[in-house]
Amino acid sequence: MSEQTILVTGAAGFIGFHVARQLLAEGRHVVGLDSLNNYYDPALKQARLDILRTDSRFDFVQADLADRPSIARLFATYRFGAVVHLAAQAGVRHSINHPHAYVDANLEGFVNVLEGCRHHECRHLVYASSSSVYGANTKLPFSVGDRTDAPISLYAATKKANELMAYSYSHLYRLPVTGLRFFTIYGPWGRPDMAIFLFTRSILEGKPIRLFNHGRMRRDFTHIDDVRRVVLRLVDRIPEDGDAGHPPARIYNVGNHRPEELLHVVALLEKELGRKATKDMLPMQPGDVVETFADVDDLMRDTGFRPQTSIEDGISGFVAWYRDHYKV
Repeated sequence: MSEQTILVTGAAGFIGFHVARQLLAEGRHVVGLDSLNNYYDPALKQARLDILRTDSRFDFVQADLADRPSIARLFATYRFGAVVHLAAQAGVRHSINHPHAYVDANLEGFVNVLEGCRHHECRHLVYASSSSVYGANTKLPFSVGDRTDAPISLYAATKKANELMAYSYSHLYRLPVTGLRFFTIYGPWGRPDMAIFLFTRSILEGKPIRLFNHGRMRRDFTHIDDVRRVVLRLVDRIPEDGDAGHPPARIYNVGNHRPEELLHVVALLEKELGRKATKDMLPMQPGDVVETFADVDDLMRDTGFRPQTSIEDGISGFVAWYRDHYKV
């Protein structure tokens, strides 16, 4: 296959779908991999996939990342020029009760991707990390140089492990790797287990919304359009060996650089939906943090990226998509 062939793992997922769609729009050949598991409604994944499949440059492979022989065959068949690895078992709270799912997808699966890249001369691996690696850091905003060795959930620990594994492969095999610490991402085709999606559904159904820490949470909500733009800029921006033997490995925060009060987000949803939310005020959840806030100076310096989507515009667009998709 040509150097233009790009593997997008988690292609039926929220971020993977948008990234794959954009790559196709730019004329790239994309192989999308997804296990289509039932962590959330598979019908939403199928609907995303149906859109991608309308493009003749898209090939879909259904496989589990932890299935070593299948992933080895996939890499041997296509010899990808670049890999955008977005598949993972997501969710902080889910990791408390389902730890093995995180080990299978996020650790075993990640090694299988690294091995595929190593053995088949992949020019660049771009992979998803998470703002959760910052744990209970109180210094704000979170900067890439901050300590990240005190994760407060297993999900966060697996994402930090991914960063370390990628660095070691970059060091040993000079594999260029770029890790992206995603902050709270939202927008059309979003994940149903994320706050804005959950709140929208509950408000429309007249069900109470659960606000942890009594709603006193702040999140650096980042719109999917901004995320998509960043990933596309970085795919072709291949890290080079640094000074003093540093490997070709980079990590960036991908955030909006502006935390929003959760109660403000709820108020915007109420306005867009034309109805009030019933609020169920609850204490902090295990593994959760009060505030996230991304320092994106490195990203802006290296790529010219500027977050462009305000929370007001983002919420308005999400509600419009939700009403259209679910006919409500």
